[in-house]
Amino acid sequence: QVQLVESGGGSVQAGGSLRLSCAASGYSDRSVSMGWFRQAPGNEREGVAVIDTDGVTSYADSVKGRFTISQDNAKNTLNLQMNSRKPEDTAIYYCALDWWSRARIATITPDYWGQGTQVTVSS
Repeated sequence: QVQLVESGGGSVQAGGSLRLSCAASGYSDRSVSMGWFRQAPGNEREGVAVIDTDGVTSYADSVKGRFTISQDNAKNTLNLQMNSRKPEDTAIYYCALDWWSRARIATITPDYWGQGTQVTVSS
């Protein structure tokens, strides 16, 4: 049973930094793509950042240069470093897994989701 558990959410002032983590377990084939999504109140869920099985990363235009997605060597933990936060970054952030190993921000189609973690940025 695949499990994705996010942590690290919270409140931060605009301009500050925050790091999210996602513990991934319950599967043996690590040739997958992982990503972060977010959903603000009244908005659709949107992709934020994706990393494929070879470590190739892709980002939404709104976060390029501010957010960095990474994995540990064993691919057990997915991270999202968020710098220069803006109030519009306020949302619930979700970790996601796509069995397709070469996904990009425009093509990722998650097969599994985490439960989400709230991130709030105040001005």
